[in-house]
Amino acid sequence: MMKQAEENIEKYRKGDVYVQFRSGDGKPLSNARIEVKQISHDFLFGCIIFDLVMGENTYKHELFKSRFKNIFNLAVFPFYWSWYEQEQGFTKWEDLLETIEWCRLNGITTKGHPLVWATPGGIPMFFADTEYTVEETEELLKNRVINITSGFRDKIELWDVVNEPVNVKTWRHIIQNPNDKKHWGVTDTISLIADYVEDALQWAHKGNPDATLMINEYRTLADKDVRQRYDDLIAELTRRKVPLKGIGIQAHEPLKEWFSPVEVWKTFDQYQRFGYPIHITEFHPQSSGAPITGGWRTGSWTPEAQVEFTEQFVKLCFGHPAVVSINWWGLSDLNIWQPGGGLIDEEYKPKPVYVMLDSLINQTWKTKTSLQTDSQGSVSFRGFYGNYEITLTSPDGLRHVFNVHVDKEEENNWIYTVD
Repeated sequence: MMKQAEENIEKYRKGDVYVQFRSGDGKPLSNARIEVKQISHDFLFGCIIFDLVMGENTYKHELFKSRFKNIFNLAVFPFYWSWYEQEQGFTKWEDLLETIEWCRLNGITTKGHPLVWATPGGIPMFFADTEYTVEETEELLKNRVINITSGFRDKIELWDVVNEPVNVKTWRHIIQNPNDKKHWGVTDTISLIADYVEDALQWAHKGNPDATLMINEYRTLADKDVRQRYDDLIAELTRRKVPLKGIGIQAHEPLKEWFSPVEVWKTFDQYQRFGYPIHITEFHPQSSGAPITGGWRTGSWTPEAQVEFTEQFVKLCFGHPAVVSINWWGLSDLNIWQPGGGLIDEEYKPKPVYVMLDSLINQTWKTKTSLQTDSQGSVSFRGFYGNYEITLTSPDGLRHVFNVHVDKEEENNWIYTVD
């Protein structure tokens, strides 16, 4: 299976490139030195960036940013209703702007998480002080989704619209049963869940028709029943032709499980048939010393185990043609959901897992090569999809730099005239 993933990386993550250089009078520039350097990936390697926008954590922000942008080109921003609007009518949109702008200036794709989540994190505290009807809360939810997606239209490109729809009780159930403290649990049929999810997707689409709208779910890699239930929901949403643009799969539940590569691949294959891109939304292997669960591997979560599992899982993701992103659920052990789940330690020193990922993403999976033009002034190479700098040094020593994007959907053939 890992061999298949490696073969797929070569087949699906790279494309053939042909570039020809001519002089101003149309003659081919032969025997010119060409340096090919990939600048960025099209595949999204991401992480939550909550540390820069939530709470009072201002520890070594510049070093945090440096570690972040070195390996990540996707940043996930918090939109939990309980945090985002702690007082009705007063939101934290301004708290996000500076970091969003930093991401955009550094070529980092932005994503919001989540818009709808029927748990304490997704329900504002001011509901407890009011006597809203179910219908009124749904109207407030609708306004929230539309206002956020439209307000951040030019700033955030991807959205987890509904979080954990088949493992968390529906919005209507939670509002109708305020004393039910067990928010997690199946309560409704797929049809009723689809009603709730469809509404949310339509609201988000109204706010920003160009955004990539996703749903996000956990336990699909470890629990075949949950995997099928999520499959049933996606099938129903597809039948209804809702504006769904991506399938989110969490990869840290159960929290200490080493997922079977066989089941991981089966999950990707199963959801691939719908034709939606697959996003690994929450990945969180740890180095806490806790026992490894799941039955695929035994032992404990040491730093070495964190490296081995991460490398295996990331290669499976990058090697499956349906997967387009993978997102870590925390960068530093200073502020992390599960102990030891960070890629850097509490002082932001890279852990072994960070070093491995840096090598994989920035060296093994980035194209860099030196070439020489032939008698027709041409060079060709096979490179990973993304942005490139191609530098030509002519026989007389003059340098010319060309910026190109090697695209999966394009021919990637260019002819340049050099004056």
